Amino acid sequence: QVQLVQSGGGLVQAGGSLRLSCAASEGTLKSIAMGWFRQAPGKEREFVATINWRGETTFVEFFAKGRFTVSRDNARNTVSLQMNSLKPEDTALYYCAASKGNVATTIEEDYKFWGQGVQVTVSS
Repeated sequence: QVQLVQSGGGLVQAGGSLRLSCAASEGTLKSIAMGWFRQAPGKEREFVATINWRGETTFVEFFAKGRFTVSRDNARNTVSLQMNSLKPEDTALYYCAASKGNVATTIEEDYKFWGQGVQVTVSS
């Protein structure tokens, strides 16, 4: 059983930066691939980024390439999403998720445990 607790998020102006963190309050993330997803109002949840269990393989969705970076610290049992050059269209509820396995994956159904979500609002 893994329980994920998210922090970070908030309100930022366009062009600004935010860092989202995800920690395991129960269980360990060391052998699990992790992902980030987001859901904007009136839209379906979409994939943002993923990282494998060792942190050596990452993938970021096209809209976040060059702006978002996913990383992990297995010693601290945490995963982070650094978001730079934020745009108003990045406004959404952001979720971290723990995969069923250790391979980075973009598929939502591959994720078993989810954080509570944090709001990111980017003003123009």
